[in-house]
Parts: sequence; C-alpha cells; structure tokens
Amino acid sequence: MKPRLDIAVLGADGGLYAKESKVYPREVDGRFQRLRTAAVFWLLGMFYVFPWISIGGQQLVLFDLPARRFHVFGLTFWPQDFYLLTMLLVIAAVSLFFFTALAGRLWCGYACPQTVWTEVFLWIERRIEGDRNARIKLDKAPWSRAKLLRKTAKQAVWIGFALWTGFTFVGFFTPIRELSAELLGWTLGGWEAFWIVFYALATYGNAGFLREQVCKYMCPYARFQSAMFDKDTLVISYDTARGEPRGHRKRGANLRVVSDAARSESAEPVLGDCIDCLACVQVCPTGIDIRNGLQIECIACAACIDACDAVMDKMRYPRGLIRYTTENALAGQRPRLLRLRTAIYAGLLSAFVGAFVWAVAARAPVIVEVLHDRNTLFRSIRQGAIENGYAVKLVNKTDAELALTIRPDTDLPLRMLGAPAVTLAAGEVYSLPMTLRAEGGQVHGRHRIAVLVTGPDGTVLARGKSHFFAPESP
Repeated sequence: MKPRLDIAVLGADGGLYAKESKVYPREVDGRFQRLRTAAVFWLLGMFYVFPWISIGGQQLVLFDLPARRFHVFGLTFWPQDFYLLTMLLVIAAVSLFFFTALAGRLWCGYACPQTVWTEVFLWIERRIEGDRNARIKLDKAPWSRAKLLRKTAKQAVWIGFALWTGFTFVGFFTPIRELSAELLGWTLGGWEAFWIVFYALATYGNAGFLREQVCKYMCPYARFQSAMFDKDTLVISYDTARGEPRGHRKRGANLRVVSDAARSESAEPVLGDCIDCLACVQVCPTGIDIRNGLQIECIACAACIDACDAVMDKMRYPRGLIRYTTENALAGQRPRLLRLRTAIYAGLLSAFVGAFVWAVAARAPVIVEVLHDRNTLFRSIRQGAIENGYAVKLVNKTDAELALTIRPDTDLPLRMLGAPAVTLAAGEVYSLPMTLRAEGGQVHGRHRIAVLVTGPDGTVLARGKSHFFAPESP
C-alpha cells in the first residue's frame, strides 16, 4: 500500500500539464462526516467566540504585540516566557508525528484550517447553488439572469464571511470590542484595515477557489507524510481482495456466493462487492479515487468511507469495503497499533506536555533584572566605604496590583540604601534604584550577589543576580 505519485500528466494539446478539472464534492452523511461537522463547529466556535469572552475585564485570548504581552485564558505571558512557545511548537511537532504514525493524516481531515474553512465555503455553495448535479449543470449552462443571481449571491456571502474572518483574526491582536467600535465609527486605523482585508482575501482565495489545490500542491505535509507511515499505520484503504473485480448488479445480489463448479462453468467472472457506483469519488474533496490505492492527495477525511458504507447498506453487503485499516491487516496479518514507534512518540509527548504544564504553573509572577551601574564599578566614599549602584527592573506579570519588597541576598556585610518597597499596578514595568554599601576594608574584589523580590507575606517571588565590586585587597 505505497503512496501513488503522479509524475506528469499530458494535456489534450500534448503539453506537460493538463488543466485541473474542477472538483464538485457531493454532500454525504455518516459517522465520520458527523464527527468532522462537530470538529468544524468546535474549532470555528473557538475562533469566532473566544475574542468576545472576557475574564476579569481582560479578553480571553489577546496577543498584545505593542505591549509585548499575550493574554491566554486568564494568564499573561511576557517575552521572557518565550521558551514556553518553543515548548508548544515541540509539542505540536511530536503530536503530529504521533497521530500520523498512529492513524495517518487526522490533522488534515479534521482540524486543518484549510479543511475547516473549505467545508464552510462548500456548505454555503451547496445552500445557494444546489447539490452536486445542480452545481455541475449550473456551471455548464449559459449565462442567464438566474445563473447570475446565484453566482452573485454566493460570492457576496463568501466575501462577507471572509471579511468577518479577517475582522475576527485581527481581533486576536487588537481588543475586539475596541476594533468593533472603530469599525462602526469609521475610525479604523490603516494597518488594522489592511490586515482585515488581507486575511479576508487569504480566506476567500484559499477556501473559495484554491480549495483542494492547497492540499495537493501547496501543503508540504502531503509530501513527507509517507516517511511517518509504516505497515501498521491506520489509513483509509479500499479492500481490493473483497471489492474486485468491480461491476454493476441488482440490489441484494451476492455474487461472491458461487460454487466452484458454477464458477468454472460460468463465462462471466465472479464480481466483488464494489458495484463501481463512483460514490467514493464523487464525495472526495480532492477528487481522487481511493480504489487506486493510498495517494498523497488523500486528506483522510473519511468521506469515501461514509459514502461506501451507505451503498453497502443499500446492497445489503457488509460495511467496510473502504475503511480505516492497516497494510498488515489487509494482508491478513495481525495489526499492531501500539508498537515501538508510537510508544516512543507517546512517551515524548507526555513528557513535553507535563513539562509545559509544570513550567506554566511554576512561572514567577514577577520579573526582576538587576542592572549594575554602567558608568562606574564602585564609588569610594568617606572612611574607605565602597558603594555600588544598581537599577532593579521589576515587571508585574500578574493582572492585579502587587506590593513588592527587595533585599540583597549575600553573605557579604552589605547595607542597602534607598526605598526597598514599591507597589506595581497590573502589568506595570518599574525601575527601582538601589545602592549597596560596604564599610571600609570589609569587602575586596568581585563577588556574586542576589536580589530577592518578596510579596506582602514575605514569599520570595523572584530572584535576580548581579555582582558587587570593590578594590582588590592591598
């Protein structure tokens, strides 16, 4: 069950490439289609609803780039938390490897934004232009008033939905309620208007026109997916042994139940369960024939499974002519979903997820950075005393006011001068001056020191590091 790679296709004029035929996916109902529909509602619901939800007066998800803060589900992340984004990317990569090795292109079929938004655009097209046959007939018909009205209505709804998508996307980076007020008041900024239109055009072009072309020619995942497959990967497959040879027949005719004598006497070959109805081809969003084997264009949406199962039910044949299965299972061997590869991926995924959760839970609510005076290492004052100046930069990462106290943490005989306490508003950045003094002759050379930041109850919230400088011993 190796992926089929089409190297070149000759066009009608003998050229290297043939014009791509438009794909008219037929609407299908079934267990996998209902699962995909639920995924579409859930994913689009998160996208369109989350920006309008607030927690404690703060937008649920807001990537505030000018303030360099990300607000996600009540948590505030700063540039210093960038390592968490790195961990998320690693988790996403390992998840992709794990689920692909386990059950093929689940991401493509159920959660990819290209798939999700294309489903919505196809749904709009079906509601306005009709089912598959009606759409084919409409495209072939000459232009008329009815055709113009249908095409115009479809484009208008597509453009409206695309603009709503672009507006919502920008609402993840600009507070969406402020963005709405600016839009209604015609005071929208130039950059905001540009990005709304830009992402609307991207949605309109990708989901409305390119559709399956993105999956077939632009997405790199289709090219390297086979490297993550093995003979025990669950993929959508056509059971050739059961289905071949294909042929039409009456409903309920079980042509497999034929005696050996009758088979040898019959001039006609005994047909398999496939009635060659092409339902699996008609429902495929990329327009492939799954009966030709696993292909890079297949996005594992399982529409062909639902369509074939419906035909098998009508013919009173067992379901599963097209199904999720493995190459070993088709060959009559025992499938092994849990194997070394998937076990390693699962272990790595669990470890990274656990580390990420711990890192988020253990984040310090305060950022402290101790900057030594750049102009002079130390100052000698009366009676040989030595002073070092610092700027203690504090950042309140929480969404509430926070009273903070600083103090040096060192075994050196140092005394802190200046105000040791400050109250920071939510998200405030403040630079607190600090001077450390050592009496004459008590400290010599360079020494590491730490500065502790404590809360109102004395709990240490953060720890900064620096150095104290003094003249070398005589």
